[in-house]
Amino acid sequence: MNNLGRNLALWVSIILLLLLLVNMFQPGTAQHAAQQLAYSDFVADIDSGHVRSVVMQNHNITGTLTDGTAFETYAPMDPSLVSRMVGKGVEVVAKPLEQDGSPLLRYFLNSLPIILLVAAWLFMMRQMQGAGGRGAMGFGKSRAKMLTEKHGRVTFEDVAGIDEAKGELQEIVDFLKDPQKFTRLGGKIPKGVLLVGPPGTGKTLLARAIAGEANVPFFTISGSDFVEMFVGVGASRVRDMFEQGKKSAPCIIFIDEIDAVGRHRGAGMGGGNDEREQTLNQMLVEMDGFESNEGVILIAATNRPDVLDPALLRPGRFDRQVVVPNPDVSGREKILRVHMRKVPLASDVDPRIIARGTPGFSGADLANLVNEAALSAARLGRRTVSMREFEDAKDKVLMGVERRSLVMSDDEKKRTAYHEAGHAITAVLVPESEPIHKATIIPRGRALGMVMRLPEDDRLSMSKMNAIAHLVVAMGGRVAEEVVYGKDNICNGAMGDIKMATRVARSMVTEWGMSDKLGMIAYADEDRGNSFFGAARNFSEQTARDIDVEVKRLIDEAYVQARNYLHDHVDELHRLAEALLEYETLTGEDIRQIMRGQPIERPEEADDGPVNRRASVPQVTGDAPSSGPTAEEGGAVPAPQPG
Repeated sequence: MNNLGRNLALWVSIILLLLLLVNMFQPGTAQHAAQQLAYSDFVADIDSGHVRSVVMQNHNITGTLTDGTAFETYAPMDPSLVSRMVGKGVEVVAKPLEQDGSPLLRYFLNSLPIILLVAAWLFMMRQMQGAGGRGAMGFGKSRAKMLTEKHGRVTFEDVAGIDEAKGELQEIVDFLKDPQKFTRLGGKIPKGVLLVGPPGTGKTLLARAIAGEANVPFFTISGSDFVEMFVGVGASRVRDMFEQGKKSAPCIIFIDEIDAVGRHRGAGMGGGNDEREQTLNQMLVEMDGFESNEGVILIAATNRPDVLDPALLRPGRFDRQVVVPNPDVSGREKILRVHMRKVPLASDVDPRIIARGTPGFSGADLANLVNEAALSAARLGRRTVSMREFEDAKDKVLMGVERRSLVMSDDEKKRTAYHEAGHAITAVLVPESEPIHKATIIPRGRALGMVMRLPEDDRLSMSKMNAIAHLVVAMGGRVAEEVVYGKDNICNGAMGDIKMATRVARSMVTEWGMSDKLGMIAYADEDRGNSFFGAARNFSEQTARDIDVEVKRLIDEAYVQARNYLHDHVDELHRLAEALLEYETLTGEDIRQIMRGQPIERPEEADDGPVNRRASVPQVTGDAPSSGPTAEEGGAVPAPQPG
């Protein structure tokens, strides 16, 4: 309503201004509608009795004729004029001549249109600057907003799964509430706290919780709000922000995405005159310069701590770096319970089971999972959200909606079934592989099929045997195609598997020190990995050839191992492919029963579709240790595959 009122007032002012200008420059109806009479004609009309009334102001005469016509004229010095009009029965009214007024008033009235035009222009300029502007010349003012949430504010009770980070920040809140508890022992309040963690782990939510707990002024601003195209604006806004903080001390200033302004100096092309570097220099001085900022605590958040300037990270500026990681299984359960407070749940929903099935999920992922489950239940017209909706929501969050409308020929379905069966069999047989959870040939996202392996617990590291298991399972799909169709009839369905295997093998050689030939040397130097003129390499051409040879050796050995497994279990391969063609989706227990030669028992189909027909689609394994589920995709058509 505030913006609507401003816009309405602006248009009303413009319309009134236009009406005033039109009225001033348009000939007036009252002034110029009267007929101009010559004095001789005026005297003749008096003598002929055609004048009804006159108004005399010195020599200016206005009046009305007997036919109602208004007239005006100018009379010379004629002493007999009044007696002549009275003799003819004309109504004569005499008035004194009106004064012209003061010169200042006339100057003001003449300048009023220009003043109104300038005022309207300034008002429009202020509106164009948006909410962050402070008038027409307010570019250098800080855009920090004071957070005042009286209803629905966030507290530490709404933050779960990151207890260590909460403990660090709870101490700052306690210091603001009772500083004597810490200062009597010589302690000083931290000047800055840097929240570091992957996207979606709850850094901004923690900052809002601090605002809800501290009961002190809380200013929030984004790192991108400092830098403008005008030189010096960012530094001016930093100064103004800290001045506001000093006036409201004790207070907290929160800068989100500080890497937008706090990047390492000298790394860009602007040099010392770069606007971003001037802004950073001013921030360094304000945080720990000659002037003290007692009572002003700066909290910043970033997911790129490696690009921040070292001067910004030293003690005295950011005294603490609080890591906000992805939650473990216990933390995920707590986060799910927080987001499930406002969702009506069915009796079969167990947050512990959902937490176990979502390793690697961040807090934002879990919030999206609960929301998607609630939307799915509402779409089906249900009054509660069941475990079925949460399972479907997990699939949708990870890989998108099932593409059941995708038309696949019988040969393509069969090829995809054998491809996924090869992944599934190697996943069951190879040591150190995560337990298989589901296999599906239903297209989802960019994959035509998928096998999901779910770790029994969160994995924070990857052993060499586990990395080799990844390679063997990734090769299982291509080997299965060769066993059934021959080497000359393979397709591009293993493209995503080959990319994943190549990244894992190259990481084993260049980063993880898992090659006996190249030793424990980091050949992938991230600090020197990029430069302005291209990629920098800290090893020789011979070493590069050795790396390529080692990567190929690891993948070739995994290929041979996968081929041996599938040649020894070709009957299981055919049975599993036939079951995938029949049911489209198989659970891990179904796959193990098929490999043991036992028939599988499928539950009766529900009213809204068959049970267990949707697969849990996992995250794709990358080139670093992952604590989340792993997947191998397959397909038989030249469609894009996730890397």
